[in-house]
Amino acid sequence: MDASLGNACVTFMTDAMSSSREPDHFWSRIANELAEAIGQGVYPPGVRLPSEHSLAQQFGVNRHTIRRSLASLGQRGLVHASQGRGTFVESFAVDLVLGKRTRHRHSLTNAGLRGGLQVLQSQRVEAGPDEAQALRVPVGSPLLYLQVLGEGAGQPLHLSERFFPLPRFANLAAVVTSSGSITEAFAQHGVLDYLRQESRISARLPDKDVADLLGQTLSRPALLVTSVNVDTEGVPIEFSKAWFAGDRVTLTVNHHEP
Repeated sequence: MDASLGNACVTFMTDAMSSSREPDHFWSRIANELAEAIGQGVYPPGVRLPSEHSLAQQFGVNRHTIRRSLASLGQRGLVHASQGRGTFVESFAVDLVLGKRTRHRHSLTNAGLRGGLQVLQSQRVEAGPDEAQALRVPVGSPLLYLQVLGEGAGQPLHLSERFFPLPRFANLAAVVTSSGSITEAFAQHGVLDYLRQESRISARLPDKDVADLLGQTLSRPALLVTSVNVDTEGVPIEFSKAWFAGDRVTLTVNHHEP
C-alpha cells in the first residue's frame, strides 16, 4: 500500500473513533477556553488563531469539534473566518467618517491605519432606474461599474458597488486599480474636489458573496450605505452601495465638515 494512502486511512479512522467518544459538550468547553484565552490576551486582537489541525491536537479532539467551537466564537463576535487564510480574533472598530468629503484613505489615516481600495470587477453596464435617478441620466445610459473591496490594516472593511457616468470616467477603473484611490482617479479625470450629496444607512443581513468577502458570517448584520457624490458644480459623478463589516466599522456622520 502507498504510504500516503496508509497515513490518510489512519487519520480518518482516528478521527472517526475520536468523534464517537466525544460528548457534545466538548466543543462548548473548548469554545469557552478559547474565549477566556482571547479575553486574557493570549490571542491579541487581530491575531490569527492556530490552525484547526493544531487546535485539534492541543485539545485532543477531531477537527469537526474544533469547527463547532470556532463557529460558536464567531457567533459571539469574538473571531471571524477569512476564506483561505484562517480564523482571526476580532481586531478593531475603525471609525469611518461620512461627511461632505468622505475619503477612505483619509479616514484610515485619521485612525492610524494603512489601507486602500482593491478593484474586484470592472465592466460597462446600462443604467437601471436606481442608477439613472441618482446620477440624473436617462435609463439605459452607459455607466462604468466597479466592485471594490476597501481594506484597512489587512482587514476587509467594506465592499461596494460603484457606478460612474460614461464617457466622462472612461479610464477611471485603470487608475483606481493602480492607485487604490477613487480620489486620485477623479483628479486624473479633472475632478479635483467632490462632495457627498447624500448617504442613507441601514443594517441588513448580507448574502453569502458579501459575507465571504467581508470575512463575516451570514447571521451577523452589515451596514449598508447608499450614497451619491457630486462635483463642485453639483453634477452627480458617483452612485454607490457599500456594505460595511458591522463588527469592525463604526460610521460617524459629520455635520460640521467645511
